[in-house]
Amino acid sequence: MGIRSGPCHKFSFQVADILRLNYHAAMKNSTPSRKETRTIHVGSVPVGGNNPVAVQSMCNTDTRDVGTTVQQIRKLEAAGCEIIRVAVPDMEAARAISEILKAISIPLIADIHFDWRLAVAAMESGANGIRINPGNIGGKNRLQKVIEKARERMIPIRIGVNSGSLEKDILKRYGSPVPEALVESALRNIELITDMGYEELKISIKSSDVTATIEAYRLLSSKTDFPLHLGVTEAGGLIAGTVKSSVALGTLLMEGIGDTMRVSLTRDPVEEIQVAYEILRAVKSRNRGPEIISCPTCGRCEIDLFSIAEEVERRARTIPDPVKLAVMGCIVNGPGEAREADLGLAGGKGVGIIFQGEKILKKVKEDQLFEAFWNEVETLLEKRRSS
Repeated sequence: MGIRSGPCHKFSFQVADILRLNYHAAMKNSTPSRKETRTIHVGSVPVGGNNPVAVQSMCNTDTRDVGTTVQQIRKLEAAGCEIIRVAVPDMEAARAISEILKAISIPLIADIHFDWRLAVAAMESGANGIRINPGNIGGKNRLQKVIEKARERMIPIRIGVNSGSLEKDILKRYGSPVPEALVESALRNIELITDMGYEELKISIKSSDVTATIEAYRLLSSKTDFPLHLGVTEAGGLIAGTVKSSVALGTLLMEGIGDTMRVSLTRDPVEEIQVAYEILRAVKSRNRGPEIISCPTCGRCEIDLFSIAEEVERRARTIPDPVKLAVMGCIVNGPGEAREADLGLAGGKGVGIIFQGEKILKKVKEDQLFEAFWNEVETLLEKRRSS
């Protein structure tokens, strides 16, 4: 779900439009073929193979605060999040996982750094997966203990390689975290774990540099068939993070690379989910929730379109149905330009119309326009769900 609107709008998805154009030019309207990877299961969610690209996020709450963490996860679930990750900085956080899992519906991954005991404790608390960097877990013997626990419970492990945490010898050899260095680190860690007889793995190699991320994942994809988790680390706030993630993840997805994804934003994690599904929609990979189109406005607009568009977006956040809604500033850009929408509204001077295709359904006063429009949306969804 997303709104295409003018520069004054606080939440722009114009990048999705660019990706659509690139997609049509490069793929000629065909759906990109996925690279065949192994299938693993993160709880109830199958990852890899021919399964849909799964959308993840990470809580920014204190995991030890079970109530607040559960509240955030439930909001993420409603937005379409399919796998959630939580930080595990200490044993209290590891033990809290068991209580969190009782109150949520999606699989939970424990994010572990430095202490192998936290990984083991998180799995004993029921975590559906763990994310580790094998190089900082405390040595081969301690990693072996983590693998033994994962094997005992058939819990998948995500090997997370970051540009900021490369092994010293690799960094010294390459001089900087170039794509080849990231891939060498990933392959080294894959071999380390597979040599221990465990292959329930998912791999990520993240950089804050868009081109480095794309090149690294392309190279890694050519060298392994383990499922890949896509992301741009430290991508930034809403605008910068959306642009970086859209370019990097969109490019890779159009090339058939990627099995799970997270859009990292310095924002409410719910917005990460919204951007993720817009990227997936743009590359014709998945289509969840409303697509909202809106005009950029001009001097002909005589209603407060920004407020109406934002309210439509807010109400639509928890709707999973793939419905197309149009929010237009005037009749010039109304039924004609938005004829492909399932439902639309257009403004006039203190009034507005609600239309379906080129048919005008009703005309109402401006202060009644949104509620009248949303009533029509709910009626349409009820009809579709019951048919």
